[in-house]
Order: sequence, then C-alpha cells, then structure tokens
Amino acid sequence: MKFIELTLKNHTIVHGFDARNQEIIEEVTVASPSKKLVAVDRILSVSQKFILIKYAYDRVIYWEYLEEYESVKKMIT
Repeated sequence: MKFIELTLKNHTIVHGFDARNQEIIEEVTVASPSKKLVAVDRILSVSQKFILIKYAYDRVIYWEYLEEYESVKKMIT
C-alpha cells in the first residue's frame, strides 16, 4: 500500500444520509494544520483546495490541504 504525506487542515465529514436522503455533514475547523500519512488507494478525488478521502462505514472526508495541487498530482500518480 502506497502512502503520501500531506498537510491537512479544516475538513468536512460526510457521515452518510438521513431518512430524506440528505447528507449528514459535520464541519470541523482546527487551530493549526497537521501532517498526515494518507493511503493513496483511499483518495477519491483531488481539487485545487480539497482532497476527498474515503473511510470506514461509508464515510468520506473533504480535507483542505496546504501543498500545491501539481505536487499532490505527482505524488499520487
């Protein structure tokens, strides 16, 4: 399994869906960014500002990352 190191900050956790099929969302704001090792096979999408990572129990998290977009692209390919 390949891992990359990213500096991650604020994030949005999608916990699933309610009875009306609306996303259950939790917004998390942190005081300072932290470095994390991320398994490449858990990455679903990367944009200029966010990286979407899947977790257990069908949860996904949209993380803000501090690295340059092009650097992240190179790390995951």
